[in-house]
Amino acid sequence: MTPFSDTARNIALGAMIALAMVSKSTSLSAQETETLTIAGGCFWCVESDFESVPGVLDAVVGYTGGSSRNPTYKQVSGETTGHYEAAQVIYDPTVVSRKELLELFLRSIDVTDADGQFCDRGPSYRTAIFVSDSQERELAQAVKNAAQEELGQEIVTPILDQSAFYKAEEYHQAYYKGDNIILSRFGPIRQSTAYKQYREACGRDSRIQALWGNDAPFIHHGS
Repeated sequence: MTPFSDTARNIALGAMIALAMVSKSTSLSAQETETLTIAGGCFWCVESDFESVPGVLDAVVGYTGGSSRNPTYKQVSGETTGHYEAAQVIYDPTVVSRKELLELFLRSIDVTDADGQFCDRGPSYRTAIFVSDSQERELAQAVKNAAQEELGQEIVTPILDQSAFYKAEEYHQAYYKGDNIILSRFGPIRQSTAYKQYREACGRDSRIQALWGNDAPFIHHGS
C-alpha cells in the first residue's frame, strides 16, 4: 500500500468518525429537548416572547384543547372548535428549566382574565397550561401557587391535560418577524411592523406591566 493510499484512508476514516460524532450529538440533542405547551392569548405574542429566552430552541404556534381535528384558523377564531390558540415551546432543559418557563409564562399574561386576553376576546384566546403527567401537573400547580401569592390576586389560568396539538398554518409561524408586505388600514406595511402595532394597540404590554411591574419579563418586545 502506497503512502498516498494510507493518507487517503486516514482522511476517509477521520471523516467517518467526525460524521458519526455529529450524528450522535444531533441525536443526543434531540433526546434532550423537552416541550411545554401553553396558551396565552394571541399565539404570535407567545411565540415572540419565548423565542427570546435562552435555551428555547423553537416555538411552534397552533391549536389545542378542542374537539375538532386539523382545525383551520378561521374555524378556531370563529369559536366553533373549542380549541385554544397555543404554542409549543421546545427547549433544552440543561439551559432553561420547565419551572423557569412556567414562571415567565404566568408573568407574561393577564392571569386574572378568564374570558380572553387584552383586546382579544373569546374562548380561543383564554390562557392555559397543558400537562402530560402528574409530575408536570404538580410542578405547574406549585409555580401557579407561588405566582398567585406574589400577585395577591386569584390566578384563573387553568392547568389542563395535554391533548392533540395541531400546527397552525405556515403564515402564522414566526409572524412577528416576517418580512412580507401586507395591507393595513394605514396602507402597505411590513408584517413585523404590523405585529408590533397590533401588540401595542391591543394593550398587552401595558396591562402586563400594570399587573406584574418589574417582574414582567417581555415588556420591551412591544415597544
